[in-house]
Amino acid sequence: MQKGAIRVQTENIFPIIKKFLYSDHEIFIRELVSNAVDATQKLRTLASVGEFKGDLGNIDIEVKLDKEKKTITIADHGVGMTAEEVDKYINQVAFSGAEEFLKKYKGQESGTNIIGHFGLGFYSSFMISNQVEIFSKSWKEDAPAVRWECDGSPEYSLEETTKTERGTEIVMHVNEESEEFLDEGRIRSILTKFCKFLPVPVKFEGEQINNVAPAWTKKPSELTAEDYQNFYKELYPFAEAPLFWIHLNVDYPFNLTGILYFPKITKSYEIQKDKINLYSNQVYVTDEVKDIVPEFLMLLHGVIDSPDIPLNVSRSYLQGDPNVKKINGYITKKVADKLDEMFRQDRKSFEEKWESIGLFVKYGMMTDDKFLDKANKFLLLEDVADGKFYTQEEYRTETAALQTNKEGKLVVLYSTNPVQQDSYIQAAQKKGFKVVKMETLVDAAFINNIEMKWDNVQFTRVDADIANNLIDKDENADTLLSKEQEETLKNLFTQEVNQPNIKVDMKGLTADLQPVIVTRPEFMRRMKDMASMGGGGMNWYANMPDEINMTINANHPVYLQILREKNNGLQQKQIKNLADLALLSQNLLTGADLTAFVNRSVELMSKEEEEEA
Repeated sequence: MQKGAIRVQTENIFPIIKKFLYSDHEIFIRELVSNAVDATQKLRTLASVGEFKGDLGNIDIEVKLDKEKKTITIADHGVGMTAEEVDKYINQVAFSGAEEFLKKYKGQESGTNIIGHFGLGFYSSFMISNQVEIFSKSWKEDAPAVRWECDGSPEYSLEETTKTERGTEIVMHVNEESEEFLDEGRIRSILTKFCKFLPVPVKFEGEQINNVAPAWTKKPSELTAEDYQNFYKELYPFAEAPLFWIHLNVDYPFNLTGILYFPKITKSYEIQKDKINLYSNQVYVTDEVKDIVPEFLMLLHGVIDSPDIPLNVSRSYLQGDPNVKKINGYITKKVADKLDEMFRQDRKSFEEKWESIGLFVKYGMMTDDKFLDKANKFLLLEDVADGKFYTQEEYRTETAALQTNKEGKLVVLYSTNPVQQDSYIQAAQKKGFKVVKMETLVDAAFINNIEMKWDNVQFTRVDADIANNLIDKDENADTLLSKEQEETLKNLFTQEVNQPNIKVDMKGLTADLQPVIVTRPEFMRRMKDMASMGGGGMNWYANMPDEINMTINANHPVYLQILREKNNGLQQKQIKNLADLALLSQNLLTGADLTAFVNRSVELMSKEEEEEA
């Protein structure tokens, strides 16, 4: 039996690093600047524990571009390296100096702010270079400066050199395929993306490109409302001011800081996800945070920073880990608590923001049961009549007497378009019913979902039936017409409508209601709406004709006039027009049928003018 150590050879690993380790070549700037930050943070730690007794002096990190020489240089004034350290950390692939340093100085404040963990970041320089040089001078006294050079092959050279200042310079000789990185604008945009909030000053062309102490790194007690607003502008210069924000700050059982902003959202707003940026010790990682942030909060903006979120070696993707679930749950609780506090402390202000807040709340109630339990207290329903807001319990108290059906369920009447459904709303209000708005992007799904979660509640759209039938069917609505007139009228409608998907019925409603009322049964309409959005594998159902109930209000005075009409052709056209008007009110009259209705209407108006003349 043979035992031994598996050997990783550089001729095998360099092609992997160049092609596969980092999916995006611009990552090399993030990795090398992050290494420079680590070197500086290490020096700060050594100074804080008294091992480094010299003057820190200038600790800026500089990024330099030389188009003529085709080089990019990243220089720091950190701990530097001895020849032995270069051999240890550079020549031995994936031996992480950061990991070793963290173990030694665990507990020191600046020592825990080291970024690197894998020892592979430096090698990203070879993705864009045909030659890389390192010039380094250690902080240790009497340690000579060294120069290391490699062309990406297994061969390297290491020698003493002349360098007066402490720190490390990485000089990359850019290859032909990567000359895009010799553009000043390109480098500046990459630095702004990845290095905007690093904790050590980073300068490019003499200008500092980063804010070393962004708002999320400070305590909430140190910040004013103006500070939070200004930081939002720093993140999103052209965005409208946020509604409010939540400052995340936890150190157990995981480390997490950040600020989440609630943007202003309206019904017509083009929703943008991926507006939350993930950082690790102030280094930008990704805007793909769907595992960390609950799905319903993906519309939020802001920053999350956590060294405890596990990343793969290129820091570009999240890995499955219990900490991620804990962080997800913490953010959900923090948001729920904040909304509950806002509702209790200043309900008027909460109601004013509801148009935007409601989208998050309803989405959260559908997707997260823990959030649902808390949100039941501050979910608001807005009355279409006067804009008054009710909580679920307040609406139940106000409406239970009139809107509880025979099954003991509370019937929540709602409108998806108060303007279009105005006549139905008015009819419901005359019976003392309260109709609420349900017109946001998520309401259709919310209604279907919440009916299964709330006890003894049923949602019914205000135009799902005539007002008399919205709560319970009223079968005893007598008409003022004789039996013969009723039969004649129903035959006329049946003859003129003559569509298998339209069911004609006759009721004795009040004279001030419409002569014909068209409704679409709640259940069938919902099924069709879901099918039209591709839900439930029922796409075929979306193309089926709408199921329509056409109720004739036999007590409307217009029918006595029509029944007296001796001209059968004119009588039929009048009946047809009344039916089409009702269909039009529900946007159910289109194409050739709509054109015929317009032409018929003009014809009928012309006949009236002739008779008057």
